[in-house]
Amino acid sequence: MSDPTQRVLLTVEEYLDELFTTLLAGTAALDATEEVALAQALGRVLARPVHAAGDVPAFANSAMDGYAVLHEDLTSPPVTLRVVGAVPAGSSEDPPVHAGECVRIMTGAPLPSDTDTVVPVEVTDGGTSTVTIAEARSLGQHVRDAGEDVREGAVVAEAGVTITGRVLGSLAAAGAATVTVRRRPVVAVAATGDELVAPGGSLVRGQIFESNGTHLAATLSELGVQVRGPVVLPDNTEGFTSGLDELADGADLVLLTGGVSVGDFDVSRIVLEESAAGVFRHLRMQPGKPQGWARWHGVPVIAFPGNPVSTAISFEVFGRPVIDRMLGREPTAGPTRAVAGTGWRSPAGRRQLVPVRLSSDETGRLVATPTHRRGSASHMVTSLAGAHALAIVAEEIDSVEPGDIVQIRSL
Repeated sequence: MSDPTQRVLLTVEEYLDELFTTLLAGTAALDATEEVALAQALGRVLARPVHAAGDVPAFANSAMDGYAVLHEDLTSPPVTLRVVGAVPAGSSEDPPVHAGECVRIMTGAPLPSDTDTVVPVEVTDGGTSTVTIAEARSLGQHVRDAGEDVREGAVVAEAGVTITGRVLGSLAAAGAATVTVRRRPVVAVAATGDELVAPGGSLVRGQIFESNGTHLAATLSELGVQVRGPVVLPDNTEGFTSGLDELADGADLVLLTGGVSVGDFDVSRIVLEESAAGVFRHLRMQPGKPQGWARWHGVPVIAFPGNPVSTAISFEVFGRPVIDRMLGREPTAGPTRAVAGTGWRSPAGRRQLVPVRLSSDETGRLVATPTHRRGSASHMVTSLAGAHALAIVAEEIDSVEPGDIVQIRSL
């Protein structure tokens, strides 16, 4: 067991690098892939790039409702042309068009091969047998060329991209019927503590409702992983060990919450240090100073502190990047900036992460206001419900004043 008095405070970046390079060594990306239909691909991570099955659009088409014309007929407006047909969207017709003629055309309809320009109906008299066009148009105006969006064989989405609704629409437009995605990792979740009771149960003195496991499991589901749990592990080594054995069997990753500090009853630390060569660190961050990791029968285990805000922030800072790394997923966007809506204290020498609510002031600036008057108080679980982001206060800053610029990280 490591001596807590000898622990060196690590930075957030140092600890995250330790998780990546040591804990995940050999398991940083899940090699298993599967092919799924596009309709089942939402939320999955692409394992291979997706290439366009053909040009998009596949044919030159009209960008407006109007008339398909020969540009040479528009050199001396006003001009009156004979309407020799109509092409609606979805039509396969390709009517011949000669000098002095035009075709009525709808948005998205194929451009007749003999024409090269579209005149919007709004700048004509809207005629049906003949139409008068008063304005000159540039060659090719209001025409979408074949392959203008993407050419056949071009990459539409790279490996590592999470398939959102927007990505799904692009893949469908490019003709992809199936995609190759990463296997969804199995992530097991457990909270520790004899004081924990399932929501809806009856509490006696000293007990609280379990919330950390519920929060982690829900967030993991949003990330598209397979969730096992959450379960509650007891504060005795025998029960904890037995429960962890069962939980880790077949899992790709285990997330624990609670029992990671230096107390006599911090069972996660005690068992993992004694039985799995667990590594426990103190970090220069608030909340979330105590953190730990181990391998349990070869399965990576990450142990977060048990205070609810500490758990939530620890997952965002460490858990989410680890899962992204395992999936080969592109990292989430970095922090942006906002104006502090109120002031608060920050511990010098520790990076502070504060749940904040975002709004706009009268000038349109983004404003970040802590969801609780005590800032990052690690036990204030209800402060999470109204949070839009985390405000990040650098280690060298000991106070934030109203109007200060702070970094924020979206939740």
